[in-house]
Parts: sequence; structure tokens; C-alpha cells
Amino acid sequence: MQSDNDPATLVRRLTELREEHRDLDAAITKLAGDPGCDQLQLSRLKKRKLKLKDMIAYFENKLIPDLDA
Repeated sequence: MQSDNDPATLVRRLTELREEHRDLDAAITKLAGDPGCDQLQLSRLKKRKLKLKDMIAYFENKLIPDLDA
């Protein structure tokens, strides 16, 4: 079993998050272009995208070596 701090695991998870973020961005753009779009759904997608952005930043920071160690 690989730990959460394993660089290969972190990179794989980061890749998955970035891909989901791109997919959400495309879905949001498409939905926002529809004048009859569901605003609640659009809002939820935007919140999910922001959460993914935070998760991406978290995993990127875990990959940066701790200089204080």
C-alpha cells in the first residue's frame, strides 16, 4: 500500500484533479452559454470547480519539499 505522501500517488491524484477541473470548466462554459440554463446547477458546478482548485493547490504544496526539514 502506498502512503498519501508518496510522490507518484500525489502526482497521479493531481493529474486526476486537473482533468476533472478542465472538464468542469468546459461544462460551465457550455451551460453558461445556454440562456435557459439551470442557475442552481451552474452555481454547484462553479463551487465544485473552486473546491477542486483548492485541492489541486493542496497536492501541489505537498509535492514541494519542506525546506525547514
